[in-house]
Amino acid sequence: YLGDTARLPYGSKSRATIARYAVDSVRFLLGHGAETLVIACNTATALAFPEILSVAENTPVVGVIEPGTQAAQAAALAGGHPHVLVLATAATVESHAYERALSRLGLQATQKACPLLVPLIEEGWVDHPVTRDVLRIYLREALDTCSPGVVILGCTHYPLIAPLVSKTLLELGSNAQVIDSARATALVVSHGIQNRIEARPSRPDATFQCYATDSVEKFARLGSQFLGQPIPQVKLLDLGG
Repeated sequence: YLGDTARLPYGSKSRATIARYAVDSVRFLLGHGAETLVIACNTATALAFPEILSVAENTPVVGVIEPGTQAAQAAALAGGHPHVLVLATAATVESHAYERALSRLGLQATQKACPLLVPLIEEGWVDHPVTRDVLRIYLREALDTCSPGVVILGCTHYPLIAPLVSKTLLELGSNAQVIDSARATALVVSHGIQNRIEARPSRPDATFQCYATDSVEKFARLGSQFLGQPIPQVKLLDLGG
């Protein structure tokens, strides 16, 4: 796992910069024997997927947008409500990647940029009065323009505040189902890896290695919250500016 912590947040940067950063990371992972690439960032998936594919060559690449929108489609069909609200970074919203993907599935979409959430989550304020207030403002503004049946967490930081999102929606009078695009992606990747393991049962056991481009202690702390268990070691990596 490579966390590009030195150059976060991606969501406020230009398309060219995001693509350059993403390609740097992909080359590092391929150089360490990656057999599947998971683009665990909505912004990089939305803005750099063609560039990533060009350097990945024959290595399977999974982004987070398609699995997330497919999970939203299933929820929308089950609930009989085709309107989807996407919470994401400004760059992901401006790419319109979710709108296009949802439209292909026959769903209506409203996007809401939430630029303050990633810095708050990075600070560890996942259940803090400031985060609650900021989230309420974003959701209130979004619900003033639409009545969604499904809400997609269109940033891989947002799962840490998923319970807060669900609670705030209810407080604002919305029964929308919250979809974690990261979890949907993990299920797709897990299924693909399991198929390859069954095809090649002699493969060695998996190992877990973490790299970060800055603030390894902060990465370990935040990553441990995602995993629900401590990360024993994070190695510092310099990918340049």
